[in-house]
Amino acid sequence: MKNLGWWAEACALFVVCAATAIAAPAQTFTTIARFDGTNGALSYASPVQGANGDLYGTTTDGGNFYCYPGQGCGTIFSVTTAGSLINLHDFNANEGATPDAALLLASDGYFYGTTVTGAVFRMTPTGVVTVLYTFCSQSGCPDGGGPAGLIQATDGNLYGTTYYGGVPYGGCSPGGQPGCGTIFRLTREGTLTTLYKFCSQPGCTDGSNPSGNLVEGADGSLYGLTSDGGTNCPPYGCGTAFKITLEGSLSTLHDFDGNGGRLPGGGLIQAKAGDFYGTTFGGGSTLCGELNGCGTLFAMTRGGALTTLYTFCSQPNCADGALPNAGVGGLLQATDGNVYGTTLYGGANMDGTVFNITPEGRLTTLYSFTGTDGANPWATPVQATNGAFYGTTSNGGDPSCNASRGCGTLYSLSMGLGPFVAFVHGAGKVGQTGRILGQGFTGTTEVSLNGIPASFTVVSDTYIKATVPAGATTGYVTVTTPSGTLTSNVPFRVIK
Repeated sequence: MKNLGWWAEACALFVVCAATAIAAPAQTFTTIARFDGTNGALSYASPVQGANGDLYGTTTDGGNFYCYPGQGCGTIFSVTTAGSLINLHDFNANEGATPDAALLLASDGYFYGTTVTGAVFRMTPTGVVTVLYTFCSQSGCPDGGGPAGLIQATDGNLYGTTYYGGVPYGGCSPGGQPGCGTIFRLTREGTLTTLYKFCSQPGCTDGSNPSGNLVEGADGSLYGLTSDGGTNCPPYGCGTAFKITLEGSLSTLHDFDGNGGRLPGGGLIQAKAGDFYGTTFGGGSTLCGELNGCGTLFAMTRGGALTTLYTFCSQPNCADGALPNAGVGGLLQATDGNVYGTTLYGGANMDGTVFNITPEGRLTTLYSFTGTDGANPWATPVQATNGAFYGTTSNGGDPSCNASRGCGTLYSLSMGLGPFVAFVHGAGKVGQTGRILGQGFTGTTEVSLNGIPASFTVVSDTYIKATVPAGATTGYVTVTTPSGTLTSNVPFRVIK
């Protein structure tokens, strides 16, 4: 179970908010499923859309096995957009337990994921799990421990971070665990390479304890955050933002100082305009009762110049939310150009919120959870290709589950946005096969990349395979279906 004390530190300064939260426009919120313990409990991760159009996700607790007294080992589930939930896999202590990061749908059609206890696994769409690697199998955890989520980079390999392990002792304080965290590369067959060990520099000026996912930038480098370390806020630091090449050369882009937020949580996202967006779990206002602050949302240039766009709990009684995006995945830029996220607490009922914010910093609280429909969302919802948003809450729902706190829910939020197409992997070379997700593909007559027609095969009504055509350049993909033309939410990047 997540523990807010894991973040507890003692220095925070007030940050003046850069914008004012406004009332939400009309939208439709629906609780589509409730976890009851047997089908999972306490989901801390965003769901991911599969090739069949269903959503796949993890729960940290629940299932048919127990790893700790009164606590299950966690599950993997699938759920239709209408709310029909299936328990695909129950974890047990022998194969890793308590997954708290989102699954990754890779270009080979398999799902990949991690568990808090250190396993990296592969899963078929029907739920057959194979453990590929187990972290911290050696004394001192030189390979790392406590992995966050995975991404697949343009070289086809998997990349991620671990919260502890690496350098045996470097002055960080990750709750008594050895080491200060790592960045790693893992082949899809399970061969691991440690690219970087944090706190390799005196005083951990290079950062320590990364807790979120990496993101591959348009330049081919990986970007991420560390929750501690850096040059400010002694003794353990306020955290950093960094860039690392696929070969392992790390550069610190920004040192958080408390004024612009501290304890950056989750991952970064790179918006279409090129800047990065992220959140801090602390810093800013302390009106939510957290000495570390109630959290901020920031924008950062590729060179590391940071702007605080919003300070949470700027409204009376934290009506605008507090403690944003404690999940590992970070924010989401939707097809309307706005950035979406969640807060763990605050809102009209103090059970957390869903919000969006314009690139200029105007925040709108879209929904405040009530407890019966869910509470305490740790992760940002995903936008499915039907245009709607789908997410999880870690608590709330069935009051008879989990000592009346509820085992969590799955919800949908419609903002009236139209359907689009998405990629399993958004980059490739000429001649390589790309995989496209969407709906209504039966009878498709054309697929084009930045205006150049591509050869394609309609695998199902929700899944197309297409070949990157000769002469193609980076740009949007369009799919012409019997009901109209669908456009990708982001450009497909052609690798030279």
